[in-house]
Amino acid sequence: QVQLVESGGGLVQPGGSLRLSCAASGSMLSSYAIDWYRQAPGKQRELVAGFTHDSTIYANSVKGRFTISRDNAKNTVNLQMNSLKPEDTAVYYCHAFRVPENYWGKGTLVTVSS
Repeated sequence: QVQLVESGGGLVQPGGSLRLSCAASGSMLSSYAIDWYRQAPGKQRELVAGFTHDSTIYANSVKGRFTISRDNAKNTVNLQMNSLKPEDTAVYYCHAFRVPENYWGKGTLVTVSS
């Protein structure tokens, strides 16, 4: 069983930056595939960034602005978000999986507004 807790969300002005963290307990994140998703009001949850077996993937809307990284020593996965736009406003979720396990955090709210 893995428990995921996201942190780092908040209110930021357009053009600003935030760093989200996903802390895991119960197991080592290094043995799971990890993604960040987001869900904006009235929209479906969408993949933002994640690790494949040998690289990282990003939604086209965040390429060049967001960076996903792992800190295995701290058992965390981070999402550095730069040049934030109002359309990045959403609840951001951490997701860990390895067949047949599938875990989600409760999310952290990011609001980009002036």
